[in-house]
Amino acid sequence: MMRDARECIVHICTQSDWENAQSSCEYRAASLETEGFIHCSRQEQVLTVANRFYGNIPGLVLLWIDPQRVGVEIRWEPADGDVFPHVYGPIEVGAVEAVKNLDPDPDGVFRKLPTL
Repeated sequence: MMRDARECIVHICTQSDWENAQSSCEYRAASLETEGFIHCSRQEQVLTVANRFYGNIPGLVLLWIDPQRVGVEIRWEPADGDVFPHVYGPIEVGAVEAVKNLDPDPDGVFRKLPTL
């Protein structure tokens, strides 16, 4: 059953990275190896993060993740004047409740979240 979107944490990745996770049943962002955690956001933080870090990257999707089903530690940590959820391990594919395309407007700016 889909949780209320406000209860989910959200991760931005490419469609191809998400597809690759299907065969191993877990998602591992590159940051898990380089920083020790996977960057996530609250729903209201997604557009700011997308515009700051994901401009001109095609084929993006949002993973809407149930934090109760992640299976590893989630720490809420300060970054850039806000607090973000960081997932300290791989995310089990079963914890992802929805995957939606994240498309910018024609000018390349992300202004609208996809609806669930």
